[in-house]
Amino acid sequence: MASIAFERVTKTFEKNVVIKDLDLKIEDGKFTVLVGPSGCGKTTLLRMIAGIDPQTSGKVLIGGRDVTRIAPGQRGVAMVFQNYAIYPTMSVRDNIEFGLKNNKVGKAERNQLVETISSTVGLYDYLDRKPSTLSGGQRQRVALARAMVKKPAVFLMDEPLSNLDAKLRAQMRIELIELHKKLGTTFVYVTHDQVEAMSMADTIVLMNQGVIQQEAAPDVMYRKPSNLFAAQFIGVPPMNVGELGVEGVRFGFRPESAVLADEAGDEHFSISGRIATREMLGSETLYQVRGANHAFMIKCTEDLFTVDQEVHVGVAAKQMYFFGADGKRIDEDHHRYRDYMEALRGKRNG
Repeated sequence: MASIAFERVTKTFEKNVVIKDLDLKIEDGKFTVLVGPSGCGKTTLLRMIAGIDPQTSGKVLIGGRDVTRIAPGQRGVAMVFQNYAIYPTMSVRDNIEFGLKNNKVGKAERNQLVETISSTVGLYDYLDRKPSTLSGGQRQRVALARAMVKKPAVFLMDEPLSNLDAKLRAQMRIELIELHKKLGTTFVYVTHDQVEAMSMADTIVLMNQGVIQQEAAPDVMYRKPSNLFAAQFIGVPPMNVGELGVEGVRFGFRPESAVLADEAGDEHFSISGRIATREMLGSETLYQVRGANHAFMIKCTEDLFTVDQEVHVGVAAKQMYFFGADGKRIDEDHHRYRDYMEALRGKRNG
């Protein structure tokens, strides 16, 4: 196992600065997920850890060792790619032990490692099969097994589930969580899918345009987003946001925090509108409520309303968020917080 640290790391491609003066500590043995929109720099960070695309300046440390001048194969890391990168003409066994043969590991030890690892990932009965005869999930397990036999201190995963269908992705998420518990090794996982990040991570590192927006446990990032970007990136649907009309401040609330009713209630924030869309998703229903100057998504556990119906949206004071003109979340101890709350009450039915 090993911790990973970035110290004032900058990465440029020609004249394009992708990451500048970044500091980050990834804890030993944790499942850390790097998440953000395409082009935010998350895969660049992963490739710098692996040594595939070294940093332009600054230090990357693995287990306290500066690996700037260490070759990728000597860093004690193993990488699992989006496209699996397994050899189609080789059997599952040959794919798994390929690296071991290159490292001159003896046959008896190779056999023991392959059988142990293949049993761990559920491939023992498929060792003599070719990848073309396997499902997408099984091919992904081959890639994982090939990485595991190296006994790396760090597992690096670059969107490894993106080629799988929704049902298989959900299954593989559970398997990866269980695998991490078994191994107790440092996992660094890259995805643009915030559902994967929320369901798998011990720690989420949320990035945008090469800058870390927030680093926190999933529940903290959801309940206490540090800024407007985090609030609207994490959550399905994302947080509803509106203009307060005071000092460039914006207010927000989660779709499931709202109460939808035929008549206005006594919630701190209340606004009327007409249901524009309705999505029945089984255990919950999503409504889009539109008014003259707003459109909010509301998530309900009951399916009680119809399209074009006039409704009232109510949200309790404790469920409201405020964000300054700079996009940063405003805490309750801010000297103007009560003023913003009063201004919000003034928007009732506005």
